[in-house]
Amino acid sequence: MAAEAPVASAFDPATAATLSGKVTFAGEAPPARELFIKGNPECSAFHKGPLHSEELMVQNGNLQNAFVYVKEGLEGMSFPTPATPVTISNKRCVYVPHVAGVQVGQEVIFLNEDPTLHNIHSFSKNSSGFNLGLPFQGMKTKKTFSAPEVMVTLKCDVHPWMLGYVGVLPHPYFAVSDAQGNFEIKNLPPGEYLIEAWHEKLGVQSQTIRVEPREKKTLTLSF
Repeated sequence: MAAEAPVASAFDPATAATLSGKVTFAGEAPPARELFIKGNPECSAFHKGPLHSEELMVQNGNLQNAFVYVKEGLEGMSFPTPATPVTISNKRCVYVPHVAGVQVGQEVIFLNEDPTLHNIHSFSKNSSGFNLGLPFQGMKTKKTFSAPEVMVTLKCDVHPWMLGYVGVLPHPYFAVSDAQGNFEIKNLPPGEYLIEAWHEKLGVQSQTIRVEPREKKTLTLSF
């Protein structure tokens, strides 16, 4: 007789906690790197001034575009796949958002908002990769990722400065830090967790925390 599948743990939503905080950068950040797009008139037309990389965005010591997520502590629990898709746009020859998060199996809409050719080339180790053309403005395609991975790199082969990142998780407990370094993860079951912040240039920082029922926990992760 085959072994029965383990029963996923459940928790009372009334006991859910909220984890919020900041991702910070210590020291003086280097100037934003200028992207050389002048050889692409279809893209330079969107930008009257220089276009700068989003690889290291620091404002008043606060770090943007860090992917903050629960790395450990949810083992044995299962979570429904969201019905609402996540949209990643090719807009003014950059990916918007630059860093995103989705759950395994959740639809991702790749949208071309520009009147020029883009393509979506994914470099995934755990899911099947894809390389799809979006030649027309308004054109979009839908894809899913079949396995967790932090992170999947996206690139446009037509415009090689275009890079984006997608964190794929089996649960909904993740966030991306905003321009003020802020993040928030809601409806977290009480328990002990390893929280990790991933950044494309700075690597990772992690911290073990414990959240109590209905607690509003705050956390600072510093690079």
